[in-house]
Amino acid sequence: MSRPAVNDLIAFLAVARAQSFTKAAARLGVSQSALSHTIRGLEERLGLRLLTRTTRSVSPTEAGQRLLLTIGPRLDEIEAELAALSAFREKPAGTIRINAGEHAADAILWPALEKLLPDYPDINVEIIVDYGLTDIVAERYDAGVRLGEQVAKDMIAVRIGPDMRMAVVGAPAYFERRPKPATPQDLTDHNCINLRLPTYGSVYAWEFERDGHELKVRVEGQLTFNNIALRLNAALAGAGLAYLPEDAVQAHLTNGRLVRVLEDWCPPFPGYHLYYPSRRHASAAFALVVDALRYRGS
Repeated sequence: MSRPAVNDLIAFLAVARAQSFTKAAARLGVSQSALSHTIRGLEERLGLRLLTRTTRSVSPTEAGQRLLLTIGPRLDEIEAELAALSAFREKPAGTIRINAGEHAADAILWPALEKLLPDYPDINVEIIVDYGLTDIVAERYDAGVRLGEQVAKDMIAVRIGPDMRMAVVGAPAYFERRPKPATPQDLTDHNCINLRLPTYGSVYAWEFERDGHELKVRVEGQLTFNNIALRLNAALAGAGLAYLPEDAVQAHLTNGRLVRVLEDWCPPFPGYHLYYPSRRHASAAFALVVDALRYRGS
């Protein structure tokens, strides 16, 4: 039996982790037909079927799953060690891939990177906006961003933002037609702008807390979006009430285009953290990005 090439194993890992030839081909920068040919060649050399293919899905066989679990971490370690060698260069270099939500990318990542990157032209940063709780190891990200309470215990977490608060807001024109809600339960009588997240599978229940009492309210309304910008624009247009990060609406509250309600039901909660595997060997480029993002207080 001829020995599989490292590139063949990398191709297999990409397909097995993505469970899709389309996604894996895009990630590797090759065509789907070339990737399929590579996998077939690997299976022929091993004399084993590694992937089960249907018209709708791709999944590892028992042999494929074993290869994924044993070879995957080793190749990840090799890749991390090669990335760490950039520390020996005169200038930090390399590509850093970060998975984050829209708000974290806009409010935290971009302001820090805008200041850092002009001084380090050999550092490339790829930010993928994703609302799901992505497995950054399986998807081969260098790091991810989550709220502090969502970071897994086996990850290294670095605080990159202050505590956050949410705000329920509506336009003055909306409140000309509707009374202001006095309690979260009153929201059931309002036209609310909903948020749909892949993690929840349905619309997001608005979360409130006061005096240690936590409450979730499933609101209803004519509009449902999956990002901040559209919910904010709809609220500004008077289409309903929106539940948004406080900093995203502060300017509109100040100039009177939005009115805030239920403020005493929206206490602060732990803000964003950058997280990454504890076994990751930090390259000079990665260390610079982490330091630039690190929250140092107000």
